[in-house]
Amino acid sequence: MRLAGKVALITGGASGIGLATVEKFIQEGARVAVADIDLARAQRVVDGLEPGSAVAVGVDVSVYAEVEAAVARTVEAFGSLDVIFNNAGIAGGRPLLEHDPAEDYEPIIRVDQDGVYFGILAAGRQFQRQGTGGVIISTSSIYGEQAAELSFTYSAAKAAVISFTRSAAYELAQYGVRAVAITPGRVGTPIINQFSEELKATFAAEQLRNRLTRPEEIADVVAFLASDEANAINGTVVSVDDGYSVFKQRLDLPVF
Repeated sequence: MRLAGKVALITGGASGIGLATVEKFIQEGARVAVADIDLARAQRVVDGLEPGSAVAVGVDVSVYAEVEAAVARTVEAFGSLDVIFNNAGIAGGRPLLEHDPAEDYEPIIRVDQDGVYFGILAAGRQFQRQGTGGVIISTSSIYGEQAAELSFTYSAAKAAVISFTRSAAYELAQYGVRAVAITPGRVGTPIINQFSEELKATFAAEQLRNRLTRPEEIADVVAFLASDEANAINGTVVSVDDGYSVFKQRLDLPVF
């Protein structure tokens, strides 16, 4: 088990990619703090896991004091912290000129951008106190590297995650800390699964194998990045998009 003995804090851990990663980490021998804004849901996740392997933590990642408290709760439960997966996020958007900043800018920035910053800061300080190093993994997006429909604010926040990751890797290397970002493409999470079959088919067609990525496939990569096997990966953006970013669209070619 590649994560045996490690302790991880996973935000957004009660659903989607976060939930799949919680389950993967425990399979790999880690103990996990399942952190989510919905504490009751996080507790239901924990109740379904091996006793003693996880604790539920309520956290609003847009509030630094709550993120700091989630780190402290993890250390209280398990004695230390080795990995933080800054995964909690929200989506949504509308055309720029129709924006209401209070609805279309501020909430996404607070959760998707500030929430990652707070996680990096709180975990980084804990790693420094421990003197044992650690790993910071943060969920960016394909949208963090390109423009896309209805994503003005979301893209900006996810681009900030990439910048945060590079700067954290630079500043925290002296403490033995690695920082990595992942950029998922179209993943079959509750956010996407709520849409029509037609729209989901369109999303799937944007990836090379013409299907949505499963959350478990993202979790597999995150578990590897958290492990000592990935020790040389630092300050890097790891694409987990099934080729979304390497092509534009499929064409029906004429007969030559």
